[in-house]
Amino acid sequence: MVQTIAVLDFGSQYTQVIARRIRECEVYSKIYHYTTTAEELKRDGVAGIILSGGPSSVFDKAAPIPDKALFDLGVPVLGICYGIQLMGKLLGGKVAKSKEREFGLGTLQIQKPGRLFYRLPKKLKVWNSHGDKITELPPGFDAIGTTDNSPYAVIEDRKRDFYGIQFHPEVFHTERGTDVIRNFLLRVCKVAQDWTTEDYIKQAVKKIRQTVGKSRVILGLSGGVDSSVAAALIHKAIKKQLTCVFVDNGLLRKGERESVEALYGKHFKIDLRVIDARQLFLRRLKGVEDPEKKRRIIGLTFIEVFEKSLKKIGHADFLAQGTLYPDVIESVAIGNNPASLIKSHHNVGGLPERMKLKLLEPLRELFKDEVRAVGAALGLPREVVWRQPFPGPGLGVRVLGDITKAKLDVLKEADAILMEEMKDSDWYWKVWQSFCVFLPVKSVGVIGDERNYAWVIAIRVVESIDAMTADWTKLPYDLLARISNRITNEVRDVSRVVLDISSKPPATIEWE
Repeated sequence: MVQTIAVLDFGSQYTQVIARRIRECEVYSKIYHYTTTAEELKRDGVAGIILSGGPSSVFDKAAPIPDKALFDLGVPVLGICYGIQLMGKLLGGKVAKSKEREFGLGTLQIQKPGRLFYRLPKKLKVWNSHGDKITELPPGFDAIGTTDNSPYAVIEDRKRDFYGIQFHPEVFHTERGTDVIRNFLLRVCKVAQDWTTEDYIKQAVKKIRQTVGKSRVILGLSGGVDSSVAAALIHKAIKKQLTCVFVDNGLLRKGERESVEALYGKHFKIDLRVIDARQLFLRRLKGVEDPEKKRRIIGLTFIEVFEKSLKKIGHADFLAQGTLYPDVIESVAIGNNPASLIKSHHNVGGLPERMKLKLLEPLRELFKDEVRAVGAALGLPREVVWRQPFPGPGLGVRVLGDITKAKLDVLKEADAILMEEMKDSDWYWKVWQSFCVFLPVKSVGVIGDERNYAWVIAIRVVESIDAMTADWTKLPYDLLARISNRITNEVRDVSRVVLDISSKPPATIEWE
């Protein structure tokens, strides 16, 4: 059985980063809401607990407070930032507001390395983000590290294996931060490094077989990373019991349907049903310009087509989805307050209840990079495993204004040229996303000696880590020139190519 390190989430922007750092050490981590009881953690058999940081102060009236009984479970506990202050308050120490708050880089001096700083330098650059600090140690604790503003920046209770650190070891800016986390895992919690891609695949295949039995599984295949890896993993487990449905809505990139048929139908020998719904989608979208209306129409039409296809396929008990761990985490976010609507997202959530199917989500424990590693291990090609994000509504939100087949054809040709040049130059694999946008304006150009009044294409290429923020990519001028020249010369109805140099925020990555 894989050992679990519990990360209690107190609303820190870095909670997922902590979980990822643990997994990078080949140890399984799971994020829990801070209200999770000690009894629940005990039932899950956690081998250690990390209290994340958070935006609150322990002095706030509504400060998030965990079940104090977690300190009686007999497992190691590491408190980070807000977590160390909680430990100070709950275990009998004293916490006060700092006269001089510490934000950003600082210097940590280690007086006693102990297990947490084993084989690490006595002086480290660390990332701070706090306005409170411990002023009196809880009984049983010793101070082993200081910063300019805090004599108790690192504390330990060696007997109970309780540790508190005032800085964030999980962020890139902290020197040797991952080593601090690794020491906590291996030297304090003494867990095995048994979270590897190969081990995960073996466990997932076994679990899928036990869950599904002899039942049939349906999966809506989009050709994206998540659904592709889910399909390959489930197929490895149950072979012919899996049927994949691929809906061609006419909003796909050039050649996408053919590549999906070749890879999954012919190479992996998966039972693949391709539904040609291009005319239906275009008919429903005719004259619609509002991006939110377009998204809703595309989403509802997809559900309608998907449901009809299942009736033709026959009885099935499970609907498979490529849900990832970050999607699961969002459902237990602090306060459960949804963010302001930026744009609706198209997925197949809502299908299970209507269709009375059980959900099968084999990737729900994985982060995106782990999904890519699983896909590579299962033999999926690089083009699929490292495919850039593609919106659920497809080119429907990259044709600004109303959608017609003629406009889609122009965009597909321009986008195909961009993809070819990005891959040939190796830039495709270096950026987060690259795509073309069809602008509903015409511009005068010249082809030979003739005046050409034609459409404008915008190029959008961005760098990002998680799509929460993004910056435009500074592509080489010769590559940009080659892309522009090819599009204006090879796509008859385009007279001009422009470059989007907006960052997120204030802009979004997609235009609609």
